Order: sequence, then structure tokens, then C-alpha cells
Amino acid sequence: MSALETPFIAADVGGTYARIGVVRRGAGRGVDVLAYRKYLCADYPGLAAILREFISKEVHVPVDRFALAIAGVVVDGKVINYNLPWKVSVQELRRDLGMRDLSLINDFEAMAYAARFIDPADTLRLAGPETGEGPLIVVGPGTGLGSAVCIPGKKRSIVLPTEAGQTSLAPGTPREIEVLSWLSKDGAYVSHERILSGPGLCTLYDVLCQMRGTASDLNTPEAITAAALAGSNPVARETLDMFCALLGSFVGNLAMLYGARGGVYLTGGILPAMSEFLKQSRFVDRFLHKGNMRPFLERVPVKLIEHGQLGVIGAAGWYLDSLDEE
Repeated sequence: MSALETPFIAADVGGTYARIGVVRRGAGRGVDVLAYRKYLCADYPGLAAILREFISKEVHVPVDRFALAIAGVVVDGKVINYNLPWKVSVQELRRDLGMRDLSLINDFEAMAYAARFIDPADTLRLAGPETGEGPLIVVGPGTGLGSAVCIPGKKRSIVLPTEAGQTSLAPGTPREIEVLSWLSKDGAYVSHERILSGPGLCTLYDVLCQMRGTASDLNTPEAITAAALAGSNPVARETLDMFCALLGSFVGNLAMLYGARGGVYLTGGILPAMSEFLKQSRFVDRFLHKGNMRPFLERVPVKLIEHGQLGVIGAAGWYLDSLDEE
């Protein structure tokens, strides 16, 4: 069989989870996932250990190629990302796993690349029409705040990773300005990721507790979200309200920046648990609250998707398309 037909490993590695699959070319330039597992990164000493376990338990055919979607950027053969629990070296992975070919793509670049495989039935529409045509963006608050843009082309799409999560936090209400002032004491730089992420949700909760003069008794995104949904903690409720509002403003800015007529897809580990809250929150109002650009944004589909296997499929699809070009 040719390289396009033989199975290989594709992985999607973020700050919290590593999703690994055995994949091969499917029908119609699609991707078939033959085996799949999700691992908690903190349970392992490194990425090589996760991959060795996956190969020993899930891989039943010879594989020597590896497409890796990973959070961060590669500098001198090392992945630079402070949200990962361990360092990742491309050379060490090749050596330790005996891979003939190891190709890397940014994790949100892979997610955007996989957007063509998204089934509308697997999404929750938050705003706009059901479908759109043109550039699309993927945004994901998780361990960090990732984003990428996919620009359709005649032969293949062009996908660009971005560092939009590192842009300056832009408050839109007096209360949000108070939060920014609190965070930026002593001239500290405050990015969107500082708030719009799992750790950011905890930061926002802590700041609001301090501003109210109450004890900060919740220390995980899950606990804060659960308390807000249960109505048992007014600070948690304010935290989730502000989080959703700021996320709407941020996503609206990205949609205008990239002319995202093809849509906005929201993913990331912390959003599914708050999906119904997000739908009823100020997210949509703040997404649309862009002055004379409102009519444009009203035509942008905004959907929430489950992360699932999309990063694995995106990494595999990108790798297979790169083989097509050789």
C-alpha cells in the first residue's frame, strides 16, 4: 500500500488531555479512525510515555508515521508552551518511538482543518444562520485560549494558527473595567487568556471575591460552573455571567478581523458544561454589539462543538493532504 493508504498515528495534545488515534485515509478524502483513546496528561511523565502505552494497547498493525497536533510553537525542535505539564522534544519523540516520519501542526490549526468534517447535527447553534460560506474560525477556552482561522481554497484550505488569546483584554462594562484595573496593578499585562480559559475562570472568581470582600472557596472551573448553575453562589454566578459576556466580545472581534462569514466554532474543555447557560447569557448580545458591524455579525453562524476526536481528525487530514502535494 502507498503512504496515503497505510494506517498511522495522529494525536491532539493540549494542556490537559492527549487524544490519540490510529487513522487512515477514508472515502472522499475523509479520515477513518480505527482506534482512539483520551489520556490525562498530568498522569504521565511525558508525551512519549502516553504514546508508548497507546501503541502497546491499541495499535495492532505496524506504524512508523505520526501526525501530532500540539498546543504551542516549535522552536529549535522543542515545543514552547507553558500550559503543557512537561517539555516536548521532537528529536526525542522520533528517537524514543522509532518513527520514520513525525509531522507537527498547531492544535487549533488542526481543529480548524477538521471543520470541514463537522456534522451540523453535532453542534449547538448560538447565533446566526445554520450555514455560511467563507473563512471560518475556531476558538477554544480550555487550559489556554486557542484560535485558528480556516480560509477555503479551490484545491485545499489554508489554515492559520493565531495568538489571539494573547491580545489585550478589552472590557465592555464598568464592572469589567474594575476587574481589568485589579488585574493590571503594577502595570501587569492582561491578556484575554488571563480570563477566558479554565485557569482564567478561577482567576476571575478570585478577583470578584476580593472585590466583594468574600472568601474564595471554589478553586476549579468545574466547581465554579456547578455553583453558578445551581444558583448556590452569587459570586460564581457573576463570574460565569462576565466570562460569557467577555467571550462574546472577543469572538465578535475575531469574526470581524477575519471576515468569518463561514462561521465561528466554539470548542474547548470548559464550555460543554455551561452550554445552556452560554446560550441564555449575554454572549450573543456582546458578540453582536459592534456598532455598525451588527448586520454583518448577524449573518455569521456561531456554534458550539464538542472537542472529541476533531483534533485527531484534523491532524490526520492535514498530514494526508501534505502527502498529496508531494
